[in-house]
Amino acid sequence: MKLSRRHDARTSRGIVVTFLGTRGEIDVRSRCHQRHSSLLVQCDSARVMIDCGTDWLGRLEAVLPTAIVLTHAHPDHAAGLAEGAPCPVYATKGTWDLIDRFPIEDRRTLPLNKSLPIDGLLFKVVPVEHSVRAPAVGFRVSMKRRSLFYVPDVAAFRNAAGVLAGIDVYIGDGATIRRSMVRKRGRARIGHASIVDQLVWCRKVGIPRAIFTHCGSPIVRANVRTINATLQQLGRDYSVEARFACDGDRLFLADGRQARWTRERA
Repeated sequence: MKLSRRHDARTSRGIVVTFLGTRGEIDVRSRCHQRHSSLLVQCDSARVMIDCGTDWLGRLEAVLPTAIVLTHAHPDHAAGLAEGAPCPVYATKGTWDLIDRFPIEDRRTLPLNKSLPIDGLLFKVVPVEHSVRAPAVGFRVSMKRRSLFYVPDVAAFRNAAGVLAGIDVYIGDGATIRRSMVRKRGRARIGHASIVDQLVWCRKVGIPRAIFTHCGSPIVRANVRTINATLQQLGRDYSVEARFACDGDRLFLADGRQARWTRERA
C-alpha cells in the first residue's frame, strides 16, 4: 500500500478517512482484511494516523503520517512503533507507561476527557472500558461542523449519550456481531461489545451511520457480500446505516454534504 502526499482537493473541503487496516488481533487474514486496524485522517495538509499495530512495523514510509495517535498499548494498536516513529506520537500516560521502551523521540501526552488540536483536527479523548492492563480510549475527531467517533476496541463506556451526541459517523469494534465478548474483572468490564449493542448506542443518540473495523475471525472468514448484507439488515432494524470496512476503503465528510463512502483503494 502506497499513499501519496500530493494535494487532494477533497481534504480542503472536509475530512478524508482511509481505513489502512481493518483486522483485529487474530491470525486469520483475508483479501479484505489484511492488516491490523488503523485509520489515516486527512484534512488540508494533516495526515493523522490512528493506531499503528504490528503489521505496520517498517511500513510507515508508505503512510507518511504527520502525527500518530494511539488508542491503547495492545500490540495490534501500538507495536508498529517498536522501532520508532517519523513524527510526533500522541498517547495517554497509561499507554506511554506500557510502551516506554520504544525509541520514540517526540512523545506527547493525551489528556483524558479533554480536547486538543492535532494538525488542525480537534481530538476529544474519551476513556472506554476494554482492558485493565492496557487502558483504552476512543476519539471524537472534529473539523468545523463534521465529526466522527473512533473506538476500535470497546466493552462499554460511561455516558454514551453525552459522548456520542451529534456524531456524523460512528466507527466501532467489529469483533463480534451478536455474541457479547464482554466479561467482568472486579468492577471493570473488559473485552468487546457486540455490534448489536453498539447499534443500540447509535440509535439512542440518532447517529445515522456506523462502520465497523477491527474485525474478528468469523467476520474475516465470511463472504464479504454475505456478511455485509447481514450487517446492513441489522442496521435497518436499528435505523442506522451500517457496514464493515475493508482495507483501503475511504470515507469523505464535508460541510453541507452527506457522508460519502467509496471502495477506492489507496
